[in-house]
Amino acid sequence: MVSREHKKAALHEKLQLLRSITNSHALNKTSIIVDASKYIAELKQKVERLNQDMENAQTSNVHHNPLPIQVTVENLEKGIFINVFSKKSCQGLLVFILEAFEELGLNVLEARVSCTETFSLQATGGKLCEENGESIDAQVVEQALLKAIRNWSGNADQDYP
Repeated sequence: MVSREHKKAALHEKLQLLRSITNSHALNKTSIIVDASKYIAELKQKVERLNQDMENAQTSNVHHNPLPIQVTVENLEKGIFINVFSKKSCQGLLVFILEAFEELGLNVLEARVSCTETFSLQATGGKLCEENGESIDAQVVEQALLKAIRNWSGNADQDYP
């Protein structure tokens, strides 16, 4: 008898837990289980949408940047941080990036570059003329870098064997 009541209490506790997890307002067992199955179906749809969004983002990233080069640009308190990385060496890319910096009027304050087996650039910088209080936008820099990479990739086959 005690075992049956113990099992019943455990089942009731589990149903209440299921009810709270699924945000169900149902009171009887059947309604709680129906709400839980609807909740699971909604979660499956969310997962499918997220997977589709990730697939679309990867496709658009490949479209915008066909090379396996990662570019991140972040605003700092005073200035900007730039990180460009490729798993393979990109002969001549540094020249295109520095030209993009020059066109933006970006003053490189500190930089680390490696162009041997991989390509890696980490730099901090800011506008050449910051007296007017104008700072450089991270998105503008990122777009300029992506454009420089596209220009480099178009010239890489011709200029850099």
